[in-house]
This record gives sequence, C-alpha cells and structure tokens, in this order.
Amino acid sequence: MLTADRLTFAYDRTPVVEDVSLRIGSGAIVGVLGPNGSGKTTLLRLLSGGLAPASGHVELDGGRIRSISRRALARRVAIVPQETSLAFDYSVIEVALMGRYPHLGTFEIEGPADLAAVMGALEATGTAALADRQFRTLSGGEKQRVVIAAALAQIDGEGPPPILLLDEPTASLDLKYQFEVAALVRRLHAARGITIVLSTHDLRFAASVCTQVVLLSRGRVLADGSTSEVLTPALAGKLFDVDPSLVAPLLPATGASA
Repeated sequence: MLTADRLTFAYDRTPVVEDVSLRIGSGAIVGVLGPNGSGKTTLLRLLSGGLAPASGHVELDGGRIRSISRRALARRVAIVPQETSLAFDYSVIEVALMGRYPHLGTFEIEGPADLAAVMGALEATGTAALADRQFRTLSGGEKQRVVIAAALAQIDGEGPPPILLLDEPTASLDLKYQFEVAALVRRLHAARGITIVLSTHDLRFAASVCTQVVLLSRGRVLADGSTSEVLTPALAGKLFDVDPSLVAPLLPATGASA
C-alpha cells in the first residue's frame, strides 16, 4: 500500500502540488490525469521519494518513505521518466543492467543473478532481441520499453510486491507504440502483479489500462476513484476546461476496461 497524506510542494514558492492525499492499493494500475502543468510529474517524484514534500508525507506499507534507505527503496520502487538521455553510447543490455545498481555493493560488478534479472526484464518488455543494439539507434517506442526493462530489473528481487511509476509513458509516441506500451502495462500487471502508477493526459490510454484514476487540476485532486466512476465526460471536461461533449467520444460508453 502506497499512501500520500496532504502532500504540498512548491518550486520557488510557486505551489505545484497542494494538499494531495491518495491511497494506492497493492496490485492497482493508477492513472494520474491532468493537463500540462497540473503537477503530475512532481507528484510521481514525491511518491517515489525522489522529492521531499514541504508538508505532508508518503508512506509505504505503513512506514514513512523518507525513513527507508535509498538503496532499499530503489529495490522496491522504480520511476521511469518521460524522457531518458544518456551521456555516452550504451548498448541495450548495458542500459538495462543500470537498473541493478541498488542490488550491488560498492565496487561490486553484476553477476549471473543480475544478468538473469535483466534478461527476464528484456523478455517481459519484448526487447530481448535488441540486447546488442546501441540504445541511440532504437525507435522512440523501443527506447521506452528498454527503459521500462531497466526499471523492472531494478525492482526484481525478494520481498513485497514492487511499484512501478511511469511518467507520461506514451508522450511523443506514434499510435502504434502507444498501443504497444498500453499492452505492455497490462501484461506486466497481469503476469507480475506489479502496482503501476502512471501520469498521462491521454484519456483513451488511461481508460484502457487503469483500474483507478486521480484527476489532478492545478496541483489539487479534483476527483479520485475507480476509472468507471471518475473518468466521466463531466469530470474530464472540467479537468481540461472543455465542453463535456468534446471529451465524451474519447471515453468508453460504460466505463473503462482494465
């Protein structure tokens, strides 16, 4: 269980997240929806422990996330940013192996167990055949799946079910790769029981994969609940400040399928 209690955060005294409280159950697929600038990315970074809130707190299974060591937290929670840029030219398998850093001691190199975890993650994301390719040569959709594989390798280990945070996973991808990422999210959830929290402004994507949605407007929660109850034309129209009739065609007629 991942919970947020009255989180507030600001950049240069400008509030970005205000008084946000959430409960994310184990095994859920939660979508954080909102327009650009609504605080989605900041909220995910707060949930991951990457940012410290100005007030409020995040708990993981009843314990304050800020009290968990960074190495232990990284073995349990992984975040995939919207964009990944690398300083050097790495192969796909080298990028995926970067995810094993919290499992290694100082100056320790990867062993057979780490390689097995990485290959399993590449298989799970459909990128094993790309293992020897240079990361820079991949398409946008392929890069996204490789970075997700690195995150899976990071949280692959003994212990409670892991949590995967995805920041705008379909941004800048064409329709084919959007479908592939949506299928991947559903497959990872079904096969591995991973709790997934993703930010997006794509109503169709959220409706197709999420069991729960959080509507975030100007850093505050507008609505939170099951996808079928919350992702309605009236609330979506209010969230994006458009006429509900314009968003209605983007939503399932009788609620979303998970």
